This record gives sequence, C-alpha cells and structure tokens, in this order.
Amino acid sequence: MVYKIDYVDGDVLTWSVTETGVNCEVDESYTPTIYVSVHGDGEFSTARAALRDLPAVAGVAVVDRRVSFRHDPERVLRVDVTDLTAVDSVARTVSKWGSPGEYRCYNVDFSREFRYCLEAGIDPLPEHELSRMRIAIAETELASGTVTELTIDDETVTGSGADVLATLSARVERADPDVLFLNTSDLVPVLFGQAERLDVAFQLGRRPGWQQLAGESTYESYGRVGHSPARYNLPGRAIIDGSNTFMWNQTNLDGCLYLVKRSGKPLQELAWSSIGNVLTGIQIREGRERDVLVPWHSWRHERFKTMRQLRDADRGGFTFAPDVGLHENVHELDFSSLYPNIIVTRNVSPEKIRCECHAGREDVPGIGYSICDERGYLPDVLEPLIEDREGIKAEICGTENDDRRDELAGQSSAIKWILVSCFGYQGFSNAKFGRIECHEAINAFAREILLETKAVLEANGWRIVHGIVDSVWVTPIEGEERTPLSELATRISAQVEIRLEHEAHYDWIAFVPLRDSDAGALTKYFGKVAGEDEYKYRGIECRQRSTPSYIDEAQKALIRAVDEHRDPEAVCEELRSWIDRLERGAVDPSELVITNRVSKNREEYTQSTRSVAALERAAELGLARSPGQSVSYVVVDDAKKSRERVALAVEKPTEYDSEFYRVSLIRGAESVLSPLGWREKHIERFLSGHDERSLESFL
Repeated sequence: MVYKIDYVDGDVLTWSVTETGVNCEVDESYTPTIYVSVHGDGEFSTARAALRDLPAVAGVAVVDRRVSFRHDPERVLRVDVTDLTAVDSVARTVSKWGSPGEYRCYNVDFSREFRYCLEAGIDPLPEHELSRMRIAIAETELASGTVTELTIDDETVTGSGADVLATLSARVERADPDVLFLNTSDLVPVLFGQAERLDVAFQLGRRPGWQQLAGESTYESYGRVGHSPARYNLPGRAIIDGSNTFMWNQTNLDGCLYLVKRSGKPLQELAWSSIGNVLTGIQIREGRERDVLVPWHSWRHERFKTMRQLRDADRGGFTFAPDVGLHENVHELDFSSLYPNIIVTRNVSPEKIRCECHAGREDVPGIGYSICDERGYLPDVLEPLIEDREGIKAEICGTENDDRRDELAGQSSAIKWILVSCFGYQGFSNAKFGRIECHEAINAFAREILLETKAVLEANGWRIVHGIVDSVWVTPIEGEERTPLSELATRISAQVEIRLEHEAHYDWIAFVPLRDSDAGALTKYFGKVAGEDEYKYRGIECRQRSTPSYIDEAQKALIRAVDEHRDPEAVCEELRSWIDRLERGAVDPSELVITNRVSKNREEYTQSTRSVAALERAAELGLARSPGQSVSYVVVDDAKKSRERVALAVEKPTEYDSEFYRVSLIRGAESVLSPLGWREKHIERFLSGHDERSLESFL
C-alpha cells in the first residue's frame, strides 16, 4: 500500500514499502477534481460554458451528486482542474460569480496527499513495518544557521558544517528510513541552505531536493493563540515534526496508523493534522460512499428557535457543585464515551435532527427537537470507533505482552481523542458537517442521563460529592442501607443504554475551592487511589504546563503529607523544607524553568511582564518567538522590569530569585491545604511563627 505521496513538476509520485524494498510509481495523468452547484438565479449552462473557457480547467461534466447529507442527488458540475496549484484559483473565480451563494464549490480545500488518495482510490495504510530515524538539533544551533552538532537516533554528531552534513547524508543513505522524526522540521531548510553555502552534496529524501508545503502561521482557537510551524517535504520519506504533531505525541506510531486506516490520510499528513481535521477526514470518506460532496464554505443555516428554545438549548453539560473538602472512601463512576454513545444510541446526526418528516415531535429532553427514525450518517461514523475501542480495552486487560499492550494503548488513545472531539465539532462554526442543534441535543441528553443517575444512586444509599458531564464521585450515606455499586452501575447502564463504569476507588479525595471564593472549583481535585501507592491530580499546579518541576514535586510531596497526617501543620512542616532548600540556593535553576505560551508579538505588549522580558532576551539571541509559541525562562531578579528580570533556559542560568519562587510554592501549598480549611494567610502565619529549620531540609 502507498504510504507517501509527492508532487514533483506536475507528476504524482507514490511510494510503497514492499517485501523486496521501496517502490516508486509515477502518475503523469492525474487531474484534481472539484464540483460546482447552481442555486437561485444562477444559470447552469452559463456556468458550464464559463468553466470550459478557464485555462486551468481540463474538463467539465454534468453528474448527479448530493450536496449534503440532507439532500437527494441533484445535477452538479464536475470540474477537472489541470493541476493541484490551480484548484484554489478556479474555486475563487467561481465564488465571485453572481450573488453570494448562487454558485457553490465543493471538494476544494483537501490536503494534497489526502485528495490524491480519495480520488485515486488509494489506501495509504502501509502493509509492512516502516523504518524510522530520529534527527534532533538544539535551538541555538538552529538559530545560528550553521549546524555543527546534531543527534541522529541516540548518537551525537559534531564537526564542521561540511562534516556534519556528510555524516548525516551517509547515515540516511545507509539506513534508508521510511520515516524521519525531526524535533523540528525547520532543520530541513537550514541543512539544505548550509549545503548550498558550502557547495557540498547533500540529500535527505529518496530523491534530491526538498519542498516547503506551507509557511508558519498564527491562529486563534477558543480564545487561545496558537502557532503552526512551517511544513516541509522530502521525496520518498514521511516527515514527522515533533514540534507540530499532536497525534504522535499523544499516541504512538500504532495509534497514528490506526487513524491512517480510518481517515484515509497518509502518515505525514495525519501527523500534523488536528483532531478535528482527522475526524473530518473520516466523515469525508463516509460522505464519498454516499455520493455526498464536501462544501468549501458552509451554507448551513441555524433553524429558527423561539426565545424559550434558545434559553433551554444554550446550556452546556450538567455539573454538580463539588463538596469542598477532603472526603474518605470515595468512588468515581464514569460513562463510557458518553457523548459519542449518545450520538449513536439517540441517532443524533446533522441531517436527522429537527427533520421535516417528524416536525412537532419532541425527542430531545428539555428542548423539544425531533429526531428522524432513519439512521443518520454520524452514528455510522462513530459506532465502529466505539466498538474498536471497547475491543482494544478488553484486549489490553487480557494481554501480558508489553509490546502488544503498548500497540493497543496507542490505538486506544488515538480513538479516544477522536471521540472526545466529535461532540465539540458539531458546534464548531467551520466544521464541514457540523450542526449546532446536534451540539445542543447531545448536551440535553447528557444532562438528563446525569440527573437519572443521581436519582438512582441517592435512592440506594450513595451521596454525590461531585459530578461533571460524564463522571460522578460518590461516598456512602451514613446510616443508610447501600446497594452495591456494581449492581447500580448495571441497572443504570441498562436504563440509559450507555455503560456506566467504576473508574476508581479512592481512600480519600479532596475538592479544591476557588481562590477567591468558598465555592468549589469544578476541575481541581486530588486524591489517593485505594490499595495503591498512586495519586490522582487534576487542575492543580502540578498538572499545569507552566509549572516548574521543583514546584511540581513540592506539591506532590505536600499531598503525600496530607495522606500521611491529614493535618495542615504537618503539611506546612513539609512545605518548610522545600522553602528552606530554595532560600539556601540549593535548588538547581533547571528545576525552576517556567514555560509560557506567548499570545502577541514582543512589540505588541504594553506591560513589562516576565514573558516580555524573556521575549526580549530571545530576540537578542536570535531565538525569535511568534505568537502561539512558547518561551522558557528562570526568574533571576523579579524586582527588575528589564530583560535582566529573567534568564532563558537555553542560557543555563546559575541563579534565581528565591522570593519569587517562594510565593509560587505558597500558592501550590494553598491548593493542597484549602480543602482542609487553610488559605495563604494561615500558611504564612504558621511559617512565620516557627523559626526552627527542619533537619530534613539538610539531607
């Protein structure tokens, strides 16, 4: 099977791994295809004639296709475009004809390898194992523009610029890897640029040269600024960019290959794709089987709602306010893939919700939307994923082979991320096949399910101490007869048609209050797993990306002290030892590195923050940072407002501002102690009232 596709001088090169080696085939006749539908006052024959006159169009034909899952087949224009680079220009030309919406384009914005696989009927899942090579380069080397040191797999290579290039080229040629895992794909242009300056032969792909597929960009998603690195291509080898691969980082090769199979996206594209992009690929393949075209721009209009419907529908998942404090003997119960299972069991699909054939019927609780009895496409997309994950999880429990367990775990994780995203995708404005009414209906069903679950549990001797969306935490009600949770889980599963699982039993669990209120924070808690030397942490500092490793370890030590003593003073004694090490300068500054994502360009900031100081230092060293990228630094003198306030992690600082990190430690301690009733003022009062030093801090 083809695992890599290249476009070179208008030809398509397909690469496959066979028993005898790597095979390359050339397709010189490929022409990509888009479709055009005509609406309103638009003229079908006029559009057909105008398309034929465009130089970039190779052919026009009239075919029957469905322009959405809701529509029956209708006449549309199939437009074969001369080459891949002309697809956007032809589509933009058509979009300018007539009034908005008269001429609509379909199958336009496909990624290039995915498009070829779809149109040529190619399965991109390799039949044989792919060989891999890792290449890593330090950020400072990359910034200098002259590479004299890099790492190939586990070996560090050093030397002159020419020597490093020669060594790398020889190693790649000898190993002939199918996949190159790069810690940053920016090393591709840097290495080739170095080879050109030094006038030395250099090759990374299976053929000479390289391509830039896309430039770097900044984007905003759900209020967060992100950064997408530039993407590059090497003939015959798949590139995995470690700085731009969510799926690989969250799963493994086996998980990625599972999604290659499901989505039809070749490995290189799959690696840089977002979860929503992969889910869209899966849905596009389902649509093609049903002759459904993929809209370039969405023309789905939200159906009319009354004010009452808007009020009832515009709500999220159900949450129970957490009972702040430390609770003993707590059980966590989770619904297995709740939202995806709601879609499958309730037939929630964009083309079936609020259908005309069942208008007036109230199928969705609390909202009154109707749902067609005819099976929708979305349940057909998700049900195989749910079934696969259930089977994989069962096999994980039954296997003793570590390699097989890792393979299965990667596949399970890959499916999990797709299932997690399928709900939010329905409310995403740019989703090709989303619909806001589906999003609202899924939430409505979930709220009803959680309320039913609460009623059954409380009627059978269990008190809910927290519940959020698809999980509940319960503890026995004192003095009441209790039905075993296993029996209740079976009863509830049958009642709601979705399996309720016993996720964990905790010796104790603590729910953290908000910093400025006694109300519970919905997603901040920690606890000790019963019968295990294992703790669970959610939402607190040790789970936050920006937290230095020293603060992380300190907070976990404080939680262990809670487990041992249940006494705020004993926890503060543990805290004192961590503060003392800090104040004595006994902490390695590498343990105090803070990593923050920047949201703007350096010159756009109006306040002199630590991140701005770090950006200024980075600019000095040639380590430019774009919005959405991260900057790592150690605070060395927080009293200053200049770039001297911090030192970058790559500068390997030898000092730090102990008072600044003391404040961070106290903040982490407050998260641990606030469920026991101690806030920052209580902690500071205890510390200031005891001058003796703990012997433990000197060990």
